Amino acid sequence: MSCDKLRKLAVLGGTGDQGSALALRWALAGHQVTLGSRLAERACKVADQLNKQHDGAKLQGAGNRDAASAADVVILTVPFSAQSATVEEVREVLDGKILIDVTVPLVPPKVARVQLPDGGSAVVNIQKLLGNSVRVVSAFQNVSAQHLKNIDGPIDCDVLVCGDDVEAREVAIELANAGRMRGIHGGPLVNSVVAEALTSVLIGINKRYKVPGAGISITGLSDQTNGLR
Repeated sequence: MSCDKLRKLAVLGGTGDQGSALALRWALAGHQVTLGSRLAERACKVADQLNKQHDGAKLQGAGNRDAASAADVVILTVPFSAQSATVEEVREVLDGKILIDVTVPLVPPKVARVQLPDGGSAVVNIQKLLGNSVRVVSAFQNVSAQHLKNIDGPIDCDVLVCGDDVEAREVAIELANAGRMRGIHGGPLVNSVVAEALTSVLIGINKRYKVPGAGISITGLSDQTNGLR
């Protein structure tokens, strides 16, 4: 697939901080983006607010199922507690599509402690639930919403992208680059356990060093590797 292709995206959980910020970055890059929510009215309200605040944004809002049905690529940005229920809500319209799962298995109140689910990976569990008809990719777990919402420049943070389908990983890397991040192939989907666990470590670093959004950077790669920095 061409990295220049404009896509129809659905960001489920798109009214939250991370989802709305990712959606805005992609909309400003020219992609057709719909915010998905359990309540279509809320999704439409947030989309209208973002469109008014940012020239060139043409976001739409819809219920989760309608948003996913109309999209080529679906991005899941809901809290871990809502992950399975949201996927169940839209699974019938996901066949043949790419699902990029941003879920981090945080278990309040000890969010700075790694607490992986049974099976070891929240994203791997979703692939098992959906079966082979949906290409599931793991990405964007380690980029803070605070950095994402600062849309004036690139983000000095790499994005680990894991998935069993290489072409689907390429699409996620393409979207990372469109959002002015650098996407890095992280290998098969089972490797997503590293990114999922790392978020709790980064939260602990934020607290210990009193910084707003620690991230990761992969050293030893050319600046031209997989896109922008």
